[in-house]
Amino acid sequence: MKISVIIPVYNEEELIGECLKSLLNQTLKPEEIIIIDDGSTDKTRQIIRKYKVKLLQQNHQGPGPARNLGVKSSKGDIVVFVDADMTFDREFLRKLVLPIVKKKAKGVYNSEEYVSNWDNVWVRCWNYNEGNPGKSRLRPGEKEDSEDFRAILKSEFSKVGGFTAIGYTDSRTLVSKLGYRPQNAAGAISYHQNPETFVEIFYQAKWIGKRKTKLGILGKLINLVRYSLPISLLVGIYKAIKYNEAKFIIFKIFYDLSFSLGIIQSVFTNNLNK
Repeated sequence: MKISVIIPVYNEEELIGECLKSLLNQTLKPEEIIIIDDGSTDKTRQIIRKYKVKLLQQNHQGPGPARNLGVKSSKGDIVVFVDADMTFDREFLRKLVLPIVKKKAKGVYNSEEYVSNWDNVWVRCWNYNEGNPGKSRLRPGEKEDSEDFRAILKSEFSKVGGFTAIGYTDSRTLVSKLGYRPQNAAGAISYHQNPETFVEIFYQAKWIGKRKTKLGILGKLINLVRYSLPISLLVGIYKAIKYNEAKFIIFKIFYDLSFSLGIIQSVFTNNLNK
Protein backbone atom coordinates (compact mmCIF):
# COMPACT_ATOMS: atom_id res chain seq x y z
CA MET A 1 0.00 0.00 0.00
CA LYS A 2 1.31 3.44 -0.91
CA ILE A 3 1.95 5.93 1.89
CA SER A 4 1.57 9.71 1.67
CA VAL A 5 3.00 11.76 4.52
CA ILE A 6 1.16 15.06 5.10
CA ILE A 7 2.87 17.93 6.96
CA PRO A 8 1.24 21.34 7.61
CA VAL A 9 3.80 24.06 8.32
CA TYR A 10 3.61 27.62 9.58
CA ASN A 11 6.90 29.50 10.18
CA GLU A 12 8.93 26.35 10.85
CA GLU A 13 12.30 27.33 9.34
CA GLU A 14 14.24 26.08 12.36
CA LEU A 15 12.61 22.63 12.54
CA ILE A 16 11.35 21.42 9.17
CA GLY A 17 14.79 20.35 7.92
CA GLU A 18 15.35 17.79 10.70
CA CYS A 19 11.81 16.51 10.28
CA LEU A 20 12.34 15.85 6.58
CA LYS A 21 15.75 14.24 7.07
CA SER A 22 14.18 11.88 9.57
CA LEU A 23 11.34 10.96 7.20
CA LEU A 24 13.65 10.46 4.23
CA ASN A 25 15.76 8.08 6.33
CA GLN A 26 12.91 5.63 7.04
CA THR A 27 13.31 1.89 6.41
CA LEU A 28 9.89 2.01 4.71
CA LYS A 29 10.01 4.83 2.19
CA PRO A 30 6.81 6.82 1.67
CA GLU A 31 5.42 7.22 -1.82
CA GLU A 32 5.47 10.98 -1.27
CA ILE A 33 5.89 13.68 1.33
CA ILE A 34 3.45 16.55 0.90
CA ILE A 35 4.08 19.79 2.77
CA ILE A 36 1.38 22.44 2.95
CA ASP A 37 2.71 25.89 3.77
CA ASP A 38 0.00 27.66 5.76
CA GLY A 39 1.07 31.22 4.95
CA SER A 40 4.58 31.25 6.44
CA THR A 41 6.41 34.58 6.58
CA ASP A 42 9.89 33.22 7.35
CA LYS A 43 12.27 31.05 5.26
CA THR A 44 10.27 27.83 5.63
CA ARG A 45 9.52 27.48 1.91
CA GLN A 46 13.14 28.10 0.89
CA ILE A 47 14.30 25.29 3.15
CA ILE A 48 11.61 22.88 1.95
CA ARG A 49 12.63 23.38 -1.68
CA LYS A 50 16.01 21.81 -0.89
CA TYR A 51 14.33 18.43 -0.46
CA LYS A 52 12.53 16.10 -2.87
CA VAL A 53 9.05 16.73 -1.54
CA LYS A 54 5.81 18.19 -2.85
CA LEU A 55 5.10 21.74 -1.66
CA LEU A 56 1.61 23.24 -1.62
CA GLN A 57 0.62 26.69 -0.35
CA GLN A 58 -2.48 28.29 1.14
CA ASN A 59 -3.37 31.42 3.04
CA HIS A 60 -3.15 31.07 6.82
CA GLN A 61 -6.16 28.86 7.66
CA GLY A 62 -4.74 26.47 10.26
CA PRO A 63 -3.46 22.87 10.20
CA GLY A 64 -6.86 21.21 9.66
CA PRO A 65 -7.56 22.82 6.26
CA ALA A 66 -3.87 22.37 5.37
CA ARG A 67 -4.05 18.63 6.02
CA ASN A 68 -7.28 18.38 4.04
CA LEU A 69 -5.59 20.08 1.08
CA GLY A 70 -2.65 17.70 1.35
CA VAL A 71 -4.86 14.62 1.32
CA LYS A 72 -6.73 15.86 -1.76
CA SER A 73 -3.41 16.08 -3.60
CA SER A 74 -2.07 12.74 -2.35
CA LYS A 75 -1.57 9.48 -4.24
CA GLY A 76 -1.29 7.14 -1.28
CA ASP A 77 -3.67 4.50 0.02
CA ILE A 78 -2.66 5.49 3.55
CA VAL A 79 -2.19 9.08 4.70
CA VAL A 80 0.12 9.83 7.62
CA PHE A 81 -0.15 13.10 9.56
CA VAL A 82 2.93 14.53 11.28
CA ASP A 83 4.10 17.98 12.39
CA ALA A 84 7.17 19.97 11.45
CA ASP A 85 8.56 19.81 15.00
CA MET A 86 8.72 16.00 14.96
CA THR A 87 11.47 13.48 14.24
CA PHE A 88 11.19 9.72 14.02
CA ASP A 89 12.77 6.36 14.73
CA ARG A 90 13.90 4.75 11.45
CA GLU A 91 11.22 2.06 11.82
CA PHE A 92 8.47 4.57 12.57
CA LEU A 93 6.53 4.45 9.29
CA ARG A 94 6.79 0.69 8.88
CA LYS A 95 5.49 -0.02 12.37
CA LEU A 96 2.91 2.76 12.23
CA VAL A 97 1.09 1.48 9.16
CA LEU A 98 1.52 -2.25 9.91
CA PRO A 99 -1.91 -2.68 11.59
CA ILE A 100 -3.54 -1.01 8.56
CA VAL A 101 -1.58 -3.08 6.04
CA LYS A 102 -2.56 -6.24 7.91
CA LYS A 103 -6.19 -5.05 7.88
CA LYS A 104 -6.37 -5.07 11.67
CA ALA A 105 -7.21 -1.35 11.76
CA LYS A 106 -8.46 1.42 9.50
CA GLY A 107 -6.63 4.12 11.45
CA VAL A 108 -3.88 4.24 14.06
CA TYR A 109 -2.01 6.46 16.50
CA ASN A 110 1.33 5.93 18.22
CA SER A 111 1.48 5.99 22.00
CA GLU A 112 5.29 6.01 22.01
CA GLU A 113 5.79 9.73 21.40
CA TYR A 114 8.44 11.48 23.47
CA VAL A 115 9.65 15.02 24.12
CA SER A 116 12.83 15.64 22.14
CA ASN A 117 14.05 18.83 23.88
CA TRP A 118 13.70 17.71 27.50
CA ASP A 119 16.83 19.54 28.73
CA ASN A 120 14.99 22.89 28.57
CA VAL A 121 13.29 23.82 31.87
CA TRP A 122 10.25 25.40 30.18
CA VAL A 123 9.82 22.27 28.07
CA ARG A 124 9.67 20.19 31.25
CA CYS A 125 7.24 22.67 32.80
CA TRP A 126 4.99 22.27 29.75
CA ASN A 127 4.80 18.54 30.42
CA TYR A 128 4.22 19.06 34.15
CA ASN A 129 1.36 21.39 33.29
CA GLU A 130 -0.12 18.62 31.15
CA GLY A 131 0.19 16.17 34.03
CA ASN A 132 3.13 14.28 32.51
CA PRO A 133 6.09 13.91 34.89
CA GLY A 134 8.28 12.16 32.31
CA LYS A 135 9.22 12.55 28.65
CA SER A 136 6.02 11.10 27.19
CA ARG A 137 4.04 13.57 25.08
CA LEU A 138 0.77 11.76 25.76
CA ARG A 139 -1.15 11.99 28.99
CA PRO A 140 -1.61 8.65 30.78
CA GLY A 141 -5.19 8.26 29.50
CA GLU A 142 -4.22 9.12 25.91
CA LYS A 143 -1.72 6.24 25.77
CA GLU A 144 -4.62 3.80 25.88
CA ASP A 145 -7.34 5.81 24.15
CA SER A 146 -6.42 8.58 21.72
CA GLU A 147 -8.65 10.67 19.45
CA ASP A 148 -5.79 11.74 17.16
CA PHE A 149 -5.26 9.68 14.02
CA ARG A 150 -1.59 9.51 13.10
CA ALA A 151 -2.38 7.43 10.00
CA ILE A 152 -5.59 6.37 8.30
CA LEU A 153 -6.83 4.84 5.06
CA LYS A 154 -7.34 7.67 2.60
CA SER A 155 -10.73 6.21 1.65
CA GLU A 156 -11.90 6.46 5.26
CA PHE A 157 -10.62 10.01 5.61
CA SER A 158 -12.21 11.17 2.38
CA LYS A 159 -15.64 9.63 2.92
CA VAL A 160 -16.27 11.96 5.91
CA GLY A 161 -14.78 15.07 4.30
CA GLY A 162 -11.58 15.15 6.37
CA PHE A 163 -10.97 17.32 9.40
CA THR A 164 -13.40 20.00 10.55
CA ALA A 165 -11.66 23.38 10.88
CA ILE A 166 -12.26 24.21 14.53
CA GLY A 167 -8.76 25.32 15.48
CA TYR A 168 -6.51 23.57 18.01
CA THR A 169 -8.62 20.40 18.33
CA ASP A 170 -9.43 19.92 14.64
CA SER A 171 -7.24 16.80 14.54
CA ARG A 172 -9.74 15.09 16.87
CA THR A 173 -12.80 15.67 14.72
CA LEU A 174 -12.51 12.45 12.71
CA VAL A 175 -13.60 10.28 15.65
CA SER A 176 -17.15 11.63 15.84
CA LYS A 177 -17.51 11.51 12.05
CA LEU A 178 -16.22 7.97 11.63
CA GLY A 179 -17.71 6.51 14.79
CA TYR A 180 -14.50 4.81 15.90
CA ARG A 181 -11.15 5.66 17.44
CA PRO A 182 -7.66 4.90 16.13
CA GLN A 183 -5.81 1.83 17.37
CA ASN A 184 -2.33 1.98 18.86
CA ALA A 185 0.52 1.02 16.53
CA ALA A 186 2.98 -0.72 18.84
CA GLY A 187 6.64 0.17 18.42
CA ALA A 188 6.09 3.27 16.26
CA ILE A 189 8.37 5.75 18.03
CA SER A 190 8.33 9.50 17.38
CA TYR A 191 9.81 12.56 19.04
CA HIS A 192 8.07 15.91 19.38
CA GLN A 193 9.27 19.29 20.62
CA ASN A 194 7.49 21.19 23.36
CA PRO A 195 7.53 25.02 23.27
CA GLU A 196 10.83 26.11 24.81
CA THR A 197 10.75 29.93 24.79
CA PHE A 198 8.24 32.36 26.24
CA VAL A 199 7.34 33.49 22.72
CA GLU A 200 6.54 29.92 21.71
CA ILE A 201 4.66 29.28 24.95
CA PHE A 202 2.63 32.46 24.46
CA TYR A 203 1.45 31.63 20.95
CA GLN A 204 0.78 27.95 21.68
CA ALA A 205 -1.12 28.62 24.93
CA LYS A 206 -3.14 31.40 23.31
CA TRP A 207 -4.04 29.07 20.44
CA ILE A 208 -5.14 26.37 22.87
CA GLY A 209 -7.24 28.95 24.73
CA LYS A 210 -9.16 29.67 21.52
CA ARG A 211 -10.46 26.10 21.27
CA LYS A 212 -14.18 25.46 21.38
CA THR A 213 -15.77 24.23 24.62
CA LYS A 214 -18.68 21.84 25.08
CA LEU A 215 -20.66 24.50 26.95
CA GLY A 216 -19.97 27.31 24.48
CA ILE A 217 -19.69 30.78 26.04
CA LEU A 218 -20.46 29.36 29.49
CA GLY A 219 -17.54 26.97 29.12
CA LYS A 220 -15.25 29.84 28.20
CA LEU A 221 -16.36 31.82 31.26
CA ILE A 222 -15.69 28.79 33.46
CA ASN A 223 -12.21 28.49 31.93
CA LEU A 224 -11.50 32.17 32.60
CA VAL A 225 -12.14 31.46 36.28
CA ARG A 226 -10.07 28.26 36.24
CA TYR A 227 -7.13 30.07 34.65
CA SER A 228 -7.42 33.26 36.73
CA LEU A 229 -4.36 34.59 38.57
CA PRO A 230 -5.24 33.38 42.12
CA ILE A 231 -5.89 29.82 40.93
CA SER A 232 -2.82 29.89 38.66
CA LEU A 233 -0.68 30.87 41.63
CA LEU A 234 -2.08 28.11 43.84
CA VAL A 235 -1.70 25.44 41.15
CA GLY A 236 1.76 26.78 40.30
CA ILE A 237 2.95 26.45 43.90
CA TYR A 238 1.42 22.99 44.29
CA LYS A 239 3.03 21.59 41.13
CA ALA A 240 6.34 23.37 41.80
CA ILE A 241 6.52 21.38 45.02
CA LYS A 242 5.20 18.19 43.44
CA TYR A 243 7.76 18.21 40.62
CA ASN A 244 10.54 19.94 42.58
CA GLU A 245 10.73 22.75 40.01
CA ALA A 246 10.44 26.28 41.43
CA LYS A 247 10.29 27.86 37.95
CA PHE A 248 6.99 26.14 37.33
CA ILE A 249 5.27 28.97 39.24
CA ILE A 250 6.52 31.48 36.64
CA PHE A 251 5.57 29.14 33.82
CA LYS A 252 2.06 28.53 35.16
CA ILE A 253 1.20 32.21 35.58
CA PHE A 254 2.52 33.07 32.11
CA TYR A 255 0.83 30.08 30.44
CA ASP A 256 -2.54 30.79 32.03
CA LEU A 257 -2.42 34.49 31.15
CA SER A 258 -1.69 33.54 27.52
CA PHE A 259 -4.45 30.92 27.59
CA SER A 260 -6.92 33.45 28.98
CA LEU A 261 -6.04 35.91 26.24
CA GLY A 262 -6.90 33.20 23.71
CA ILE A 263 -10.27 32.69 25.38
CA ILE A 264 -11.04 36.41 25.25
CA GLN A 265 -10.00 36.67 21.59
CA SER A 266 -12.18 33.70 20.65
CA VAL A 267 -15.23 35.42 22.13
CA PHE A 268 -14.83 38.44 19.86
CA THR A 269 -13.44 36.86 16.69
CA ASN A 270 -13.95 33.74 14.58
CA ASN A 271 -10.21 33.44 13.93
CA LEU A 272 -9.20 30.18 15.64
CA ASN A 273 -5.76 29.98 14.00
CA LYS A 274 -2.49 30.02 15.87
